[in-house]
Amino acid sequence: MKINKKEFPKSRLYLIICILFFLVCLFLILEGFLVNIPDIYQNVIPIVKAPPKKDLTPVIPPLDINAYDLKMQELANNPPPIVPKPIVKKVKDPKTGKITLVSVPAPTIIPKPNLWPVKTVYPNAGAILPFKRIVAYYGNLYSKKMGVLGEYPEDEMLAKLDVEVKKWEAADPTTPVEPALHYIVVVAQGSKGDDGKYRLQMPDSEIDKVIAMADKIHALVFLDIQVALSDIQTELPLLDKYLKLPQVHLGIDPEFYMRNGARPGKVIGTIDASEINFAADYLAKIVKENNLTPKILVIHRFTENMVTNYQNIKPLPEVQIVMDMDGWGPKTKKKETYRQFIYKEPVQFTGFKIFYKNDILDPGTVIFTPEELLKLNPRPSYIQYQ
Repeated sequence: MKINKKEFPKSRLYLIICILFFLVCLFLILEGFLVNIPDIYQNVIPIVKAPPKKDLTPVIPPLDINAYDLKMQELANNPPPIVPKPIVKKVKDPKTGKITLVSVPAPTIIPKPNLWPVKTVYPNAGAILPFKRIVAYYGNLYSKKMGVLGEYPEDEMLAKLDVEVKKWEAADPTTPVEPALHYIVVVAQGSKGDDGKYRLQMPDSEIDKVIAMADKIHALVFLDIQVALSDIQTELPLLDKYLKLPQVHLGIDPEFYMRNGARPGKVIGTIDASEINFAADYLAKIVKENNLTPKILVIHRFTENMVTNYQNIKPLPEVQIVMDMDGWGPKTKKKETYRQFIYKEPVQFTGFKIFYKNDILDPGTVIFTPEELLKLNPRPSYIQYQ
């Protein structure tokens, strides 16, 4: 058969059209098949879905206000009310002369209002105080004389802290104990330094060491500031990245807050309520921005002038304030210091500092036991060993 050359282009075009039509039909068939693949697989092979990711965010129960109030009353340790005894009088019968004893009600005694517990704001959920007691070791890694935190090798120091924790657990089984390392992160100095502020700021590498130590025993960390001729407004922002950590809290030492320009150690410094409130507000802002549980702010004190206008100090739902009795000496002196400057000027919670060496300088003196400190009014929630 001979192909007509004039008809060849038409035959080729017809072939191309047929091929395209075939491809379109094949595509439509395959598309329908692919769409129905999930249905086919569901009937034949069950589809294994990945399990949903678990939310690892810890669930924090809301504050139990009744439990909080009961624990605050327990910490207050107020003496029981005085019940006046009836007065017994002798009464003589004018006719018979017989004498009888008659009880006469005693005059009503109006009790003085208790200073403790302090009526202030309730904390946010997850607050440590008053549900736990904090037992802390204090010091600086650069010095063996500033406290036990830097005096002993790490393992020995942590073991000694554990001994104290167990003593407090035994003395008060109803209050769990939280261990802590209280690290002096800004240290007052005798020399003025490059900027004339008489203080030395610890490098991040040292702070990191303390946090790593604390992590080993699941302890809290307190970063303590001795501002000297600097101020709290300058020093706090430098610690932001650490204060954003949930386990890190703050301490301020007014003894070395030298607002009058004197060199640290020459006179005892002082801090005003307005500066304490600045620190509390600063911590509260960090708590809110980072969705944290309440921070704790410890203020050391052993004289009246170390803290001025105490009545203006404002605890916040985000910040719990501890006034820590920081004086050293024999027991009678320390108890009187606690009564004069902690008990009489209530803020929120109290602390008590034990000096392993300075508290026993007088012959025959010994340091307080946990059982003895639990008899104080109020009972301290924060115990610090130096």
